Amino acid sequence: MVLVTEKLHAGYGDIAVLRGVNFRVAEGEILGVLGRNGMGKTTLIRALSGLLPASSGTIQLDGDDITHLPPHLRAQRGITTVMQGRGIFPHLTVWENLEMGRIAAGGNKRSRLDEIMSYFPRLGERLGQAAGSLSGGEQQMLAIGRGLMTHPKILLLDEPSDGIMPLLVQQIASILVEINREEKMTIIIVEQNVPMVFTLTNHCIILERGCVVAEGTRDEISDSEVIKEYLAI
Repeated sequence: MVLVTEKLHAGYGDIAVLRGVNFRVAEGEILGVLGRNGMGKTTLIRALSGLLPASSGTIQLDGDDITHLPPHLRAQRGITTVMQGRGIFPHLTVWENLEMGRIAAGGNKRSRLDEIMSYFPRLGERLGQAAGSLSGGEQQMLAIGRGLMTHPKILLLDEPSDGIMPLLVQQIASILVEINREEKMTIIIVEQNVPMVFTLTNHCIILERGCVVAEGTRDEISDSEVIKEYLAI
């Protein structure tokens, strides 16, 4: 499943944020989207998921134009989003949160609970626990697990390391690599945590003021002056 954007523009009212974004991510690939705060990373995720309409340009999925599809129809096409802040239901149990993901997928899709538990054993130990009582890292695991319950083909992740202790960031990164390898799942990850992205993928783009200012492999990005200019590293 190939996702392509061409000259994608989006914003909020009269405020333009994305300014002609072009990229291509192949089936089974992990794309890292880097950039400082306010450069359009979250807006890109919202535009890809359908939560924010494009003002111009196109989003294509396997050659089909999905630019104007609403979020639920994109979800039916296999696009699942885990937004920054995780968005769990704090008063529901871990199991109930995961079940909400399965229900949201629609149809009679089978439960992936056993697979989710194999990726995130911590969740298996806390199935009956209120989700709001979990640590930040465990809540992020739950949000990703709930997303996986929808049987996604493309997983969009917005700042999954936000507010999580470094040890759990490394653990979540390793699990995402495992999911990608085992399921050939396409992942687009938006992050400020450059080391985390570099452990996940060899293909990155950098956004600056809503434009793609660099694209390349991990080595190309890290060895260039671009990373110092646009990521202040």
